[in-house]
Amino acid sequence: MTDAPQPPQDEHRLIAERKRKIADLREAGIEPYPYEYNPSYHAAQLQTLHASLPEQGRSGETVRVAGRLMLFRDMGKLAFGHVQDETGRIQVMLRKDPLGEQWKVVELLDLGDFIGVEGEVIKSKTGEVTVEAKHIVLLSKSVRPLPDKHKGLKDEETRMRQRYLDLIMNPDVKEMFHKRAKIIDATRKVLAKHKFLEVETPVLQTQYGGANAKPFITHINAWDMKMYLSISPELYLKRLLVGGFERVYTICKNFRNEGVDQTHNPEFTMMECYAAYWDYQGMMTLTEEIYEESAKAVNGTTRVMRDGVELDFRRPWKRVKFIDAVKAFSGIDPMNAPQEELDAFIAKHHIDCAQHATRGEIAMALFEEYVEDKLIQPCHVIDHPIESTSLCKTLRSGDARIIERFESYANGVELSNAYSELNDPVKQKELFAQQVEKGRGGDEEAHPMDTDYIEALEYGMPPAGGLGLGIDRMVIFLTQAEGIRDVILFPTVKPEMKE
Repeated sequence: MTDAPQPPQDEHRLIAERKRKIADLREAGIEPYPYEYNPSYHAAQLQTLHASLPEQGRSGETVRVAGRLMLFRDMGKLAFGHVQDETGRIQVMLRKDPLGEQWKVVELLDLGDFIGVEGEVIKSKTGEVTVEAKHIVLLSKSVRPLPDKHKGLKDEETRMRQRYLDLIMNPDVKEMFHKRAKIIDATRKVLAKHKFLEVETPVLQTQYGGANAKPFITHINAWDMKMYLSISPELYLKRLLVGGFERVYTICKNFRNEGVDQTHNPEFTMMECYAAYWDYQGMMTLTEEIYEESAKAVNGTTRVMRDGVELDFRRPWKRVKFIDAVKAFSGIDPMNAPQEELDAFIAKHHIDCAQHATRGEIAMALFEEYVEDKLIQPCHVIDHPIESTSLCKTLRSGDARIIERFESYANGVELSNAYSELNDPVKQKELFAQQVEKGRGGDEEAHPMDTDYIEALEYGMPPAGGLGLGIDRMVIFLTQAEGIRDVILFPTVKPEMKE
């Protein structure tokens, strides 16, 4: 045996020992990082197929399994291990005599190593489905030790920064992301049923828009100009309606340079869809169908528990008018009360709104203060003040202060946002201009003027309904996750400061 290279003084003793083992393996002619292996079964398949095998019974079937070594008991000429793959764990039994020269691999194994084992499926004396090894191959030597199996990996920040360790040590986390994939698949199936075409929109944009949000700013060297990460795909999707597509959607990343909490991450996933000749009523029905089908796909039921309350996402959901909800929970009508009475109410209850706020802006502040956290069962809050967005048609009844917009809520959290889309280019330009003035007044979330979008509308866009639905929040609710960081594989976190 040759001496392994000496590690730096600050390198962990266990890492140095494992690097020495790599040198020993190579000296013995064993490659610790081979190119491929062809397992014939996953662990869960074998557990199911051979569950009825009697204790100490033999199947007569030779199989190949591969995965990470998570448990290892070496008893001299006999060893047992648990190999973990994507589906679960399977026990392997390793005997020195049948393995012969391959026993060298067993002698140099560590927890965390990837191995491939070929052998007969048997049932152990303790009733555990086991692969009795005839051949063993090292597939990847783990240099860094896994977290302690008893203490586990519990530190929240470490779990988020090193998601790969979280997935290794906490199998339920892996199951969460299988559920997320099922939810997205169910969403796509509903949209396909209604003949929506999946499209892509740019993430890097010369002009951001489609929402009131602060963007991330970057720079393109080729043009020496400022660019933005998308805050919403909305204006690009509506350009496609102008171009002749009738039903389009995208499931994409949006980026908003805002706060981080249990329901907000700077980078998040949205489904946005637009349908020509629909309105916001059609989008309410579509929202309900997406949630109902996704809930059934992942849970087999429309009922889920959240904070000790059973929520039922079965269609149809309750509809409540925005102003009616504000009146019911605050006790004042912000749109029609005398101004003196409204001013006195704001002062008395310390409502957070601008000094010269409009009635619609006051209504929005009252909604946030008195209504949001009361909306427990899934519902649609419809007919919002016009100040809430510059992209929506006013109420067809004629009240120009109110727009045909809804937001869906459950357990006090917004789930979706939808409009009867504004397609009047003159009115749209006027509303954008008002937003530009807000921006000049210091509102960093004001919607900018998008002259190219106005020009597109001038060619004509059909009447349409549009919907934005937060994928991450849907996953939170349907999997009973604690917060948004638990349903994003790599959430945005502060980097650790290391020397």
